[in-house]
Amino acid sequence: MTDSTTDLTDVRAFLLKYLREARDALVWKLDGLPEYEVRRPLTPTGTNLLGLVKHATMVEHGYFGEVFDRPMPPLSWEFDESVPNIDMWATAEQSREALVEEYRRVAERADALIAELPLETPGRVPWWAPERSRVTLHRIVVHVTGDLNRHAGHADIVRELTDGAVGLRTPGDNVPAEDAAWWVAYRARLEDVARGFIAD
Repeated sequence: MTDSTTDLTDVRAFLLKYLREARDALVWKLDGLPEYEVRRPLTPTGTNLLGLVKHATMVEHGYFGEVFDRPMPPLSWEFDESVPNIDMWATAEQSREALVEEYRRVAERADALIAELPLETPGRVPWWAPERSRVTLHRIVVHVTGDLNRHAGHADIVRELTDGAVGLRTPGDNVPAEDAAWWVAYRARLEDVARGFIAD
């Protein structure tokens, strides 16, 4: 759980706070859903909740491991570049529990690295273009947090399409506390405004 008392004058604590909040926002979207719903692709490109967690695991595993020459234990699955999007969905053999637990273990290792090394620690991202592959730990923490927040946003939409649950860290914690009828009327009002821009 994120510590709301984090001293935001401490840059390292500030970065960890937002990194952890991004993780929390992503993982809670699986809570309370049956297995089918966490795996169900809800966009034309197959975006699904469990796949987003699997992808986030790979992202942190690479950026906080290989980039700083601190290899983490191997993932339970192999990243094969010849298989497009292999990191964006869970196979039938990969359980939700195992993938979420793996993400938590990788996150703990990442947090330990961030706590141990100076933020100015140099690293190299081998999968980036050579001219921009030299980085610092500070830059990578910001980069990964941005990536996780992007995918947490994807998870927001997928979860809402699944069962209507919305919220940043818990259901309903950052949306108006209105009933279903209000939301239907609200959406209809937005649709009316949008229709005013349909070309004749």
